[in-house]
Amino acid sequence: MQSDLFKGRTAAITGGARGIGLACAVKIASGGGRVALWDRDLDRAKQSAAALPGALAVQVDVTSEASVAEALARTEKDLAAPDILVASAGITGPNATVVDYSVDAWKQVLDINLTGVFLCNRAVTPGMVKRGWGRIVNIASVAGKEGNPNASAYSASKAGVIGFTKSLGKELATSGVLVNCVAPAVVKTELFSQMTEQHIQFMLSKIPMNRFGQVEEVAEMVAWLASPLCTFATGAAFDLSGGRATY
Repeated sequence: MQSDLFKGRTAAITGGARGIGLACAVKIASGGGRVALWDRDLDRAKQSAAALPGALAVQVDVTSEASVAEALARTEKDLAAPDILVASAGITGPNATVVDYSVDAWKQVLDINLTGVFLCNRAVTPGMVKRGWGRIVNIASVAGKEGNPNASAYSASKAGVIGFTKSLGKELATSGVLVNCVAPAVVKTELFSQMTEQHIQFMLSKIPMNRFGQVEEVAEMVAWLASPLCTFATGAAFDLSGGRATY
């Protein structure tokens, strides 16, 4: 990828302190872009931002409309209005059958993984439309297409992200703002600590390439979708599943 592909562009990246979000930040920064790491863990975001030229750490609760608005205002003040949003913040939730799934846990997963995506997309869209250019990339999951057993809330939330992305992409199709999502199979990140070993091995068994994805592989696809090179894709879900996805 050319070294100046993101020159003059500013990206807000939720969950940017670690994992897929941080890998995306590194990729965009390496292309000359400015990055704001939006994360609920401010200390970790500051540590990650320190390793990236000109990066900004911003504390945010993606489930709070007011917090998202504050994060956007801080980014606009200290960097610039975001041209790019990568919505990567998420949790897996517990591994349990539906009948044993806690209602509180269900609500938490949906709030972070789906409502958080909605609030962040909603916040940046008006400015992007006004400027006539924008790229939004939401991180979904192959679980949103296939449904993983013992992960009903996660699967439902990621299916929601795919549906939401398709809807917003169509709404903004003539505005210059493109909205897409990436649907990876399981990628090895710190989220593994939230899963049982049995669930991890189940997910690995579903991948024909017989390995987990790497955050850098997701970042490569996200970077293309967030760049000026992407011009005719919107409202789409891009698989990154090592052969698992079947549609």
